[in-house]
Amino acid sequence: MDRRLALALSITDVLFIAYWALAGAEQAGLVAVPKAWMYAGFDSPRVVAWNWSFLPIDLAFSATGLLAVRAARRGDPLWRPLSLISLVLTMVAGVMAVGYWALLGEFDPAWFLPNLALLLWPLAFLPRIVCDLGRPG
Repeated sequence: MDRRLALALSITDVLFIAYWALAGAEQAGLVAVPKAWMYAGFDSPRVVAWNWSFLPIDLAFSATGLLAVRAARRGDPLWRPLSLISLVLTMVAGVMAVGYWALLGEFDPAWFLPNLALLLWPLAFLPRIVCDLGRPG
């Protein structure tokens, strides 16, 4: 695995696990997140539900990404399909969020740009992984 891919997966995946840990702690009343850090409509039950609807896909891409990095470190060729799954799920989560914010006309850079990054950065690695997986033997 390319060191840049391992780093990108590790940073993205650890940050998302931290995000959901913080979101859970905030939801449970254990911490108070400043309102200035929150997304538009953060106090609306529908928007909160929309945000939490990303938990499964975010945890799935984080788990497969971290497993891919671990497999690569062990020399296990399973890292390629795991990283492919992680990168595709990362892009899907990004495009879903970008689409939502774009439909609402909400272009707050603090929320729009990170989600746009989730959509775009995997493209730097996907072609090679797909080609490698497509080679016989």
